[in-house]
Amino acid sequence: MTNEEQEFQPCDACGVSAEVGFIIKEGDDVAEVSIFAQGKVALENEFNNYLALAKEVNANFEYQASELTEESTELTAHIKFECSAEKLIFELKSRSLAK
Repeated sequence: MTNEEQEFQPCDACGVSAEVGFIIKEGDDVAEVSIFAQGKVALENEFNNYLALAKEVNANFEYQASELTEESTELTAHIKFECSAEKLIFELKSRSLAK
């Protein structure tokens, strides 16, 4: 049996859970949504899809959205959930809505 020292070699797989996983932090329960479309009606229609998805995750959510005009091309909203896990679930599910 030999007692050889091995030189440190970087490994691509080290720390995989931190690289592909998510960290759920207490108090991190607000998701930010940015939507780009032409006009108020199109923005509201797209935002309604996000609100429906948030309701699927937990009906007890709150949101604040930027004010819109007929010429608006962007809507930014903050959706507050009851816990960080719900925010994470919403963010993962909302990837299918992003275009």
